[in-house]
Amino acid sequence: MKKKFLSIVILLISAKVLSAQKQSPIYTADIDHFWTAYDAIQKTNDLSQKITIINSQYIDKGSKGLKAFMAARQYNDTLWVQLIDKLPKFWNSIRANTLSIKHKTDEFEKAIKKLKQIYPDLKPAEMYFTIGGLRSGGTVKDNMVLVGSEIATGNATTDVSEFTNSWLKNVFKEQSLDNIVSLNIHEYIHTQQKPASSNLLSQSIREGSCDFIAELSIQKPLQTKYLSYGKANTLNIKELFKKEMFFNDYTNWLYNGSQRTEDADLGYYVGYEICKAYYQQAKNKKQAIKDIIELDFGNDQAVESFLEASGFYSEKIDKKGIIDAYQKMQPTIVNISPFSNGEKNVDVTTKELRITFSKPMILKRYSISFSEKGKANFPITTVKGHEDDDKTLVLNIELKPQQDYEFIITNRSFRSKDGYPLKDNEYLIKFSTK
Repeated sequence: MKKKFLSIVILLISAKVLSAQKQSPIYTADIDHFWTAYDAIQKTNDLSQKITIINSQYIDKGSKGLKAFMAARQYNDTLWVQLIDKLPKFWNSIRANTLSIKHKTDEFEKAIKKLKQIYPDLKPAEMYFTIGGLRSGGTVKDNMVLVGSEIATGNATTDVSEFTNSWLKNVFKEQSLDNIVSLNIHEYIHTQQKPASSNLLSQSIREGSCDFIAELSIQKPLQTKYLSYGKANTLNIKELFKKEMFFNDYTNWLYNGSQRTEDADLGYYVGYEICKAYYQQAKNKKQAIKDIIELDFGNDQAVESFLEASGFYSEKIDKKGIIDAYQKMQPTIVNISPFSNGEKNVDVTTKELRITFSKPMILKRYSISFSEKGKANFPITTVKGHEDDDKTLVLNIELKPQQDYEFIITNRSFRSKDGYPLKDNEYLIKFSTK
């Protein structure tokens, strides 16, 4: 009887342990699977065998988080094998960092528990730590946080000598393993938010709010370059941000680490400070946290009311005045030559088309696309370059008789030298030949 009772107790304990393991929202097995595949790949020079190994040892065993990350970032077996073969120094230097994540699960769970305390309406979410294909440190899909650990755990000691792109070099230089918990609690909070953002202001608050709530969850100040730089340059940043905050252009403020160094990602800082100011002035702190997380970022009025309530700007914001002043500074297309837009009798011997803007433009930054008529009606062969003090872009074209031609100039990349995007979102250029 005692043995039977003891067996039941052991079974109950085992069931509780297994149940606790299943309830953990942190998944790190993909990292172990990757390194098993990595080691096996080192033992062969046969490409087909390497592809088989990465599939059988990593992809086929992958979590649903890995599958979702692959779909989100277009990762595949060939890409991983190519990166493994191309970057041996990098992989050897990052391995220990990625494996250390499993020892931080207690920290993650502690932070999530605190998050639940300060925000009781927290919906369950899961964190999947994977090894990605060097395209993203992390993203969110539904209730899943998807982490590319090969980027998320890089730091100043990571060997980047094999990289030709400076983006990861800059990212790793500023990262620390100490930030891995706050970075992923940041992403966890994204799973709780309404996704849509209508302009720079709402997107900056959306990102900065995750930093601020993460800081409350881990119960210690965040250490990031944009926060330290922002706090040292607050007044200037606030004025610059105010000029652009009502427009859907993130270039100067968000996701620009590959283009900027000292002042990259300052939209995170602005959003963080707005949320912090809102929280500090609130009498009901728990309600303030709820307001921050549940803010409707696609509702301009709601976002602007939140900004006003925060007191981040002491003066009243003149939205119309800000928009009018910004638009006056945006470059426009003032002329095309040697024929006008809409011309019906263009000479087929014409080899160049000139597009003149109202202001000098940044060199080698342009976005030109097919119209709805497609490639068959696209006349451009190459971009020749700029002239006229960089106000005019010269395009090489090739024409056939009696044909309609169309293409679109978009404002995705065209930007004046003083930092303003092209005013027209899309500018259609069309003409017909004799």
